[in-house]
Amino acid sequence: MLEFPPPPRPRNPDTKIGILGSGFIVNDCHLPSYHTAGFNVTAIASRNPENAIQVAETHNIPTVHQTFEALLDDASIEVLDIAVPPQHQLALIRAACERGTAKAILAQKPLALNYADAVAAVDVCAAAGITLSINQNMRYDPSVRVGHHLLETGSLGDPVFATIDMRGIPHWQPWQADTGSATLRIMSIHHLDCMRHWFGDPTRVYCSTRPDPRTKFPHSDGICTTILEYDSGLRAVIIDDVWTGPAREGCPADIRIEWRIEGMSGLAIGEIGWCQDPYTTPSTVRYALQGNDTFTHPELTRSWFPDAFADTMGQLLVAVETNDAPAISASDNLHTLALVEAAVLSAAEHHVVDPATITS
Repeated sequence: MLEFPPPPRPRNPDTKIGILGSGFIVNDCHLPSYHTAGFNVTAIASRNPENAIQVAETHNIPTVHQTFEALLDDASIEVLDIAVPPQHQLALIRAACERGTAKAILAQKPLALNYADAVAAVDVCAAAGITLSINQNMRYDPSVRVGHHLLETGSLGDPVFATIDMRGIPHWQPWQADTGSATLRIMSIHHLDCMRHWFGDPTRVYCSTRPDPRTKFPHSDGICTTILEYDSGLRAVIIDDVWTGPAREGCPADIRIEWRIEGMSGLAIGEIGWCQDPYTTPSTVRYALQGNDTFTHPELTRSWFPDAFADTMGQLLVAVETNDAPAISASDNLHTLALVEAAVLSAAEHHVVDPATITS
């Protein structure tokens, strides 16, 4: 069996982290995962101070600031964890850069709701000398990490065909109604980034969407099918089905997220534990290489939610400690956002789009 590297962890976990936001993703994902990893969260602030107090009490955070500005003024904070809706991130990033006290920022995906604002966030951090990383946590789902390792070591050979097939009902957030986007910018971005993480940037993308019958706010990108074309001949297909049939209207559900990588020398198949019940169900993976009689089943004990959140923060803490670029750098993440915008454009105009045209 191949040996897989451990998740990223700093040598010194005492770096002081301040969190901006106190919603579901903070309370149920960031903080439980950080606690398990032994990270040092020292302060929190929220648009709702009462909610921040409750979260702080639940997770033993010593300081609750009454406003975002008060936390940003706290010069003891070394790393900022921004967990607010994407349309509000740029203003907070600019405010943090004006103060210049934090060493690094971990921002949610998407970094912004348009490419220009994302570039502005990257540029202002670069000018301030603050490391900016993006919480693309699917990269650290344990099964996805096995797939990446198999590709990185060449075990699967040249990739031929890959799929991510989601039949799951996400936790839609109330703020999404203000964006007009249901799936592409919120859920598909994980899968598009995962394909980039595995295979690099595609040359062409075609995306077809329709509204989700269950989601009430106005949107066009409910159920999405995206095809990525690579000059190598590789083809990748992403199905994001947030309807899954009438699973909440009286029909038995078949909820899952599966991925598959077919290479010239092997096959890997994974299932993400996030959409299972409970959502902390460990992910699974199996792979077989040329010459194997059976599939190998590495034992995975961790899940995407919440375990991967310690890994995205961990890779940033490692970058702060080593003074290197983070594994998920914001400048690289601009290519993920460009791919999302290319998919949005393709779906709207019904034609193939080159993601490079978004950045030019």
